[in-house]
Amino acid sequence: MSLRHSYTIIAPLYDALLATAGTGVRAASLAQLPRQGDLDILISGIGSGLDLPYLPPCHRYIGLDLTSAMLNRVKPRIGSLRVDLVQGDSMSLPFTDEYFDHVVLHLILAIVPDARICLRETARVLKPGGSVLILDKFLKPGETAWLRRTLNLLTQHVVTRLDVVFEDVLASVPQLKVEADAPVLASGWFRSIRLIKD
Repeated sequence: MSLRHSYTIIAPLYDALLATAGTGVRAASLAQLPRQGDLDILISGIGSGLDLPYLPPCHRYIGLDLTSAMLNRVKPRIGSLRVDLVQGDSMSLPFTDEYFDHVVLHLILAIVPDARICLRETARVLKPGGSVLILDKFLKPGETAWLRRTLNLLTQHVVTRLDVVFEDVLASVPQLKVEADAPVLASGWFRSIRLIKD
């Protein structure tokens, strides 16, 4: 089953599964965005728009998602925010180089088939000095995690990957540097990471 198909199917259930889980960590991650200015910010993998209530209203946002089913769920949440919605693939972003001041990757790197490609595309569209805000689940380098790796054989084809090691992903994108990295949920399985582009 493709991600496009599976997320079209689960779109009506997405909020019930994720709306309350991680609310505080979403807000804390997005609090790192500048509170002033008029910047261009990409929310790559916007899902149903659960990040929108925590976004500073002063900026311009583009919310990208693979499915129209998810984007349709975003629309009622936009309110007075300046948000344009684009259906597209986080591994092949339909934007020019160095277009965005900041990029948000909440719960997307462990969903896409290839996190390295996704992060490389993110770096491509990010301006020098810009930041990437990541919130996701990652294995630690060298972690056995046999149960998660076994479950991944199924989940990677339906909803999410459970075997992504962030350090391996980051190694393929040398222009991005870690500025902050903190465990936030599930004994550090979920991490909040801030990257800066050289």
